[in-house]
Amino acid sequence: MIEIEDVPELTAPVVIASFEGWNDAADAASGLVDHLISVWDARFVGGVDPDDYYDFQVNRPIVATDDAGHSQITWPGTRIAIASPPGLDHDVILVRGLEPNLRWRQFCAELLAMCDDLGAQLVVTLGAMLADAPHSRPLPVTGMVSEPELRDRIDLEESAYEGPTGIVGVLTHACGLLDIPVASLWATVPHYVAQPPCPKATLALVGPMEELLDVSIPLGELPDEARAWERGVDELASEEEEIGAYVRALEEARDTSDLPEASGEAIAREFMRYLKRRDGDG
Repeated sequence: MIEIEDVPELTAPVVIASFEGWNDAADAASGLVDHLISVWDARFVGGVDPDDYYDFQVNRPIVATDDAGHSQITWPGTRIAIASPPGLDHDVILVRGLEPNLRWRQFCAELLAMCDDLGAQLVVTLGAMLADAPHSRPLPVTGMVSEPELRDRIDLEESAYEGPTGIVGVLTHACGLLDIPVASLWATVPHYVAQPPCPKATLALVGPMEELLDVSIPLGELPDEARAWERGVDELASEEEEIGAYVRALEEARDTSDLPEASGEAIAREFMRYLKRRDGDG
């Protein structure tokens, strides 16, 4: 069951959803939702009853002591927030949680019913996957967009993935079955540095998200964190001979391929995003 407090009528809301776990290498996708919650001053309005969908022996609750010295338990689950980002003609519903352990089809049905009740016009699912990508080069974003007018707006490598899927894939598929407009964006995380966080992969998702929503997203500390992360991996590669050789091989393979990031169209898109962000900051 999903419990939502009374919220004011939303303006053509867009849903942005991520789930920690198998779908979220290095927490890169959930890192973007956390960033959006922060920079858009989102307000939590409810969540999914964890008893229905989570195995607490797999995802255990956390006990802690508050400022008054009282013991508090935080249960694993999925929370829902709303935001009204400046410069965007839509309100946003942010879904942030853990991949459920049980009843995935029921979970997706209830989540999409809630989105429908709130008037959602588009669902954007976020994921991150491990791949043979060099950390020192732009990290690709793949995915799909169901609506042709949105597909033309976004510079996105279409995903041809087939194989096991997680809750992100199931939720995306459920949107298609119900004719709900949906987009799914997946960041690439270098598999040799899979431990979270990976701010560079989180940052890579920002550009396609801006194109999809036609809005400038405040970057905050993400660029600095991404550069610090890259320097840290550079140091690791310089200290470990085998890792360094492997990274150089990946770089050579990447540099000799036909990079979409190097195309004139991609450069123009990045420059337009820079101008929008500069004007917004001004």
